[in-house]
Amino acid sequence: MANDIVIRGGTLIDGSGAPGQLADVAISGDRISEIGPGLSGARELDASGQVVAPGFIDIHTHYDAQVFWDPALTPSCYHGVTTVVGGNCGFSIAPTRPEHRETIALTLENVEDMDVSALEVGIPWDFETFPEYLDSIRRRGTILNYNAYVGHTALRLFGMGDAAYERGATDAEIQRMCEALREALLAGAAGLATSFAVTHRGMNGLPIPSRFAEKGEFEALCKVVGEVGKGVVHVAPGDQCNVPDLYPLQRETGVPFTWAALLTFHGVNYRTMAELNTEQRAQGANVWPQVSPRKLTFQFQMSDPFFLNQSDCFANLMSQPRENRLAAYRDPEWRRTAMEQAGKQALTARWENIEVAETTVHGELIGRSVADLASERGASPIDVLCDLSLDENLETRFRQIVANDDDEGVAYLLQREDCVLGLSDGGAHVGQLCDAPNPTTFLGKWVRDHELMPLERAVYKLAKEPAMLFGFKDRGEIRPGMKADVVVFDPDSVDSGPLRRVRDFPANCERLTADQPSGMTHLLVNGTPIRENEKSLHEGMEARPGEVAELA
Repeated sequence: MANDIVIRGGTLIDGSGAPGQLADVAISGDRISEIGPGLSGARELDASGQVVAPGFIDIHTHYDAQVFWDPALTPSCYHGVTTVVGGNCGFSIAPTRPEHRETIALTLENVEDMDVSALEVGIPWDFETFPEYLDSIRRRGTILNYNAYVGHTALRLFGMGDAAYERGATDAEIQRMCEALREALLAGAAGLATSFAVTHRGMNGLPIPSRFAEKGEFEALCKVVGEVGKGVVHVAPGDQCNVPDLYPLQRETGVPFTWAALLTFHGVNYRTMAELNTEQRAQGANVWPQVSPRKLTFQFQMSDPFFLNQSDCFANLMSQPRENRLAAYRDPEWRRTAMEQAGKQALTARWENIEVAETTVHGELIGRSVADLASERGASPIDVLCDLSLDENLETRFRQIVANDDDEGVAYLLQREDCVLGLSDGGAHVGQLCDAPNPTTFLGKWVRDHELMPLERAVYKLAKEPAMLFGFKDRGEIRPGMKADVVVFDPDSVDSGPLRRVRDFPANCERLTADQPSGMTHLLVNGTPIRENEKSLHEGMEARPGEVAELA
């Protein structure tokens, strides 16, 4: 059979961990057909001096809505990603009854910084159940391969109605949730995701619905995943289910668990947590902490200060009119109370890690830390945040490094064999951060510049390891018969590139993107080139070659 495409002259790193080799890679239809020297095909892609690798798999995204208006799932497609998993942290948009569409949108707005206007215009809402959601994606087509978890928050709203935001579930309500989850898993969902994280506040500043779940409810849902025997359980840990609780529950459930995220948070002993995971895995647990190669850096405005919302002073403002927020920021007593509460939160106490990022009024302060400005002014950091923001109608943007600013610690976590790359959060926090460039940061900064591990090991962690975790059928490796998801990159120049703010979402909404990486030469999804010589191909994009990724 004649080959449709041959990728010629590159160093094949096939994803298995085996040493790289000079070899051509031939593709027929949507499959790898041959590997070896001197192959021929109707179309040739030059990979001289480049690495040819399996397409990368991003297991932690929130593209659940964006997949409808941006099937290329930008900017992930620019960074070598060919398969993504949405629905993380329990925030899927299905199953959803019509009366809860606005509730879902408002939850995503507060938790994942998604603009309600974009969601209203961009989601077709021609589905209620999760199988109908997947069918809606299939009808429209997608450019990258896509799958998603069933979200616990969506399940609670589907099974309990508005009470999901108020209380624990009854036995009958739990049964309804279990039935909806089973239906979704049998239709091919990637698993179950939930969040008990204190940072996750949804509509009107309330804790998200999954945080109202009692232990028995979550265990019942996990049991369903175990009975179906496919998929992964993802947890954002918190008081109801913390990291040590995951190990016995995973053993009872049987399917893999993953949690997000194991980062170098200030005041958190990440090494102890990593060692606990190693000990538990030696005893048979199958739990995968997610680690990230990037500094967790948020941009925020005081109109919605994401991490400050952990404290009651800020959380109480989330459901109030804007004028009440402005009045609070002007009130010296409110500021004193807010400073006391924020100082008790590990994520906000490091004021030296918050700096002025964007302002049209105080341009001379861009790059200055809030801690230094507070010291100069004889004021508190909260005073500085409020004063600068009030001068600009709350339009000032601040940049906060929240975690992973300890390079030694990040290197320690990235090298662990029992941790998986995750937490890109692609599609979420779109005005606050953009960590979709995880793969190019990993390959450029850590693998090339810091020589953290061999390139063969890095490709394994970007492709085959996540494919095995989820059981993605025929993906994660380049060998004959596998799906032809292929990335070609230059290991000497690969870099994530700059972030920039654009307005390209529905309803003219803005976001941060990273669409200018270097060294990412070609990208093929199921045998169709969608990027060639670092440029997107219109015909490849129009073909929408992506699939709902199947679990074996």
